[in-house]
Amino acid sequence: MSPSFKKVAQKLLSAALAYPGAHEDHPWGETVAKVNKKVFVFLGSHDQDDWGLSVKLPESGAAALTLPFATPTGYGLGKSGWVTARFAKGEDVPVALLLQWIRESYLAVAPAKLAAAVKRGK
Repeated sequence: MSPSFKKVAQKLLSAALAYPGAHEDHPWGETVAKVNKKVFVFLGSHDQDDWGLSVKLPESGAAALTLPFATPTGYGLGKSGWVTARFAKGEDVPVALLLQWIRESYLAVAPAKLAAAVKRGK
């Protein structure tokens, strides 16, 4: 992974892990953030020339898919509202947007009590 992608991935992972009950895991050799044993962001699909993440976007998924870097997530997850964003080496990564997507994904996957606490700003 290029140094710039590594820095972005670490920033996004740190933000994901700041949510209540979130923890890092490494299934299938990927880095993911989970809450209550459920993945809410995949951060591990990358190589030297590109990098990406996948999140569940039940509210903004349709709008997200209009962006040139976004596609429905493979393995049938796209049918459930999962979106993958991929970036080639040298492309700008919209970190603020991806942070919003991670929040939405967390809220979609987290238990109701934890999601409610985040919505209240706690």
